[in-house]
Parts: sequence; C-alpha cells; structure tokens
Amino acid sequence: MAPHLLPWLRERPLVLQRFPDGIRAQGFYQKQVAEHFPDWIPTVRVEKSGGETQDLVVCDARATLAYLANLGCVTLHPWLSRADRLHHPDQLIVDLDPPGGDFAPVRSAARACRELFDELGLPAYLKTTGSKGVHLVVPLDRSDDFDAVREFARDAMEVLAARQPGALSTEVRKNKRAGRIYLDVARNAYAQTAVAPYAVRPLPGAPVATPIAWSELGRVEARSFTVRNVLRRLGQREDPWKGMARRARGLGAARRRLARLRGEAT
Repeated sequence: MAPHLLPWLRERPLVLQRFPDGIRAQGFYQKQVAEHFPDWIPTVRVEKSGGETQDLVVCDARATLAYLANLGCVTLHPWLSRADRLHHPDQLIVDLDPPGGDFAPVRSAARACRELFDELGLPAYLKTTGSKGVHLVVPLDRSDDFDAVREFARDAMEVLAARQPGALSTEVRKNKRAGRIYLDVARNAYAQTAVAPYAVRPLPGAPVATPIAWSELGRVEARSFTVRNVLRRLGQREDPWKGMARRARGLGAARRRLARLRGEAT
C-alpha cells in the first residue's frame, strides 16, 4: 500500500493508533516519539498548549511505514497541515456520520455539502472513513490559518443547516440534534487529525478509509472497502483523489460568496 498511502502522509505530523497486543486488546494513541525510535525516522517538533513542545513522527518512506507497522500501529492519523507550515492547513474537512444505522442520510448530507461548495467555487472530494461515515475534503492553498478555516467552515455549515433544518444540524450536543446529521467541522483546528486515506481501521473485517468518486456515493458505505478488496479496487481504477493538490484554493473569493449567501438567508 505504500505507493497509495505515503503521498497522504508525507511532511505531516502523525498520531499513531497502536495495538501491540492485537485489536482485541486495549490500544492507545501515541504522539511523542519514544526514545527507542531510530535516528533515521524523521520527526517534527510541534507546540502544545501551555508552550510545551513534543516531537511527532513524519512518515515519508516505506521503511518508516514498515517500522510503524512493526510497532503494532494499525491506523495513522495525520494532521491537516504540513511540517513547514503547521498553522496553515491544506485541507478543510467536514465529517459526516449517520445518527443511526441508516447510511442514506449521510449520502444526502454529502451531496448537499457538495452543492454548497460548488456555489462557493470550492472543489470537494470524498473519503469513506472505514468507521461510520464519510469525510468531505476541500484542498486549500495554505493561505489561511486554522482559525480562519474553522470559522469559514462553521459559517458555511450554518448556511447549509438553515437550508435543511429538518435533516442537518450544527448543534454540538447530541440531544439537540433530534436525529439530524451533524455537520462536524471540529477537525479544522491546530493539532487535530483525520484518518489517512488507505489507512486500516482497528475494527472487525479490517475496513480501510478509501477515497471515492462522487458517482460511487450511492452504492458504498463507510466500511465497504477492506484489506481484502481495496488492492483489487486500486488495480482496477484510477485514484479518485488524483490531482487534488492542483485544485487547491484560497478562501478569499469563497468567503465573499458565503457572505452574500448568509445575507440572502437573513
């Protein structure tokens, strides 16, 4: 999987989800690089709250990927920013999970998000998370910092929720959503992570987080792809995220369009 996985890990701080005793045992998340890590594995020093720092792994090569797997690292969770500009993300993510067992509301919410991003002049890509739902990903040119991106994402989702108040919600508390899809933009913050494309999840059947084309949304669910079928898929079709970086945008024009939409809504 290295040729498919590494492009989405390179230059990014990683949080490791490790299960040294297998996924039936209690796993843990690792941020700080341990002293026993070899010197040839690249790291990046990041700021923590309170002014402290810690060193996180950066996985740029097959050898590093193999080393992490040998530690019982099942899932890799990269930052939304890269090591050279930690406070400036190159992705905006909307996380959509079903409130119950029905995946249909996730599909509807994803399509509604895409329609809004189309209005705002922003490209949107899809990824099944391998867990419950999907991520919508908008590639960014890193001209905005996390605070600006999060504010924009929050404002955009409030417009969308106002359009479909019976189906979509921006309420953080579950008991206030009344079964509606939560338009979750909380990942758009410094030091937050999202599961890497083509990363395995520590769940029965070993589902894999997988980029999909919009035309596939109607026939896939969060765990449709696993270690048993994802390689066959990759051998049969082009990566739906190919060329994503070339479509990266700043939020200036989109922010002006969003302001007009918010004005029209009020």
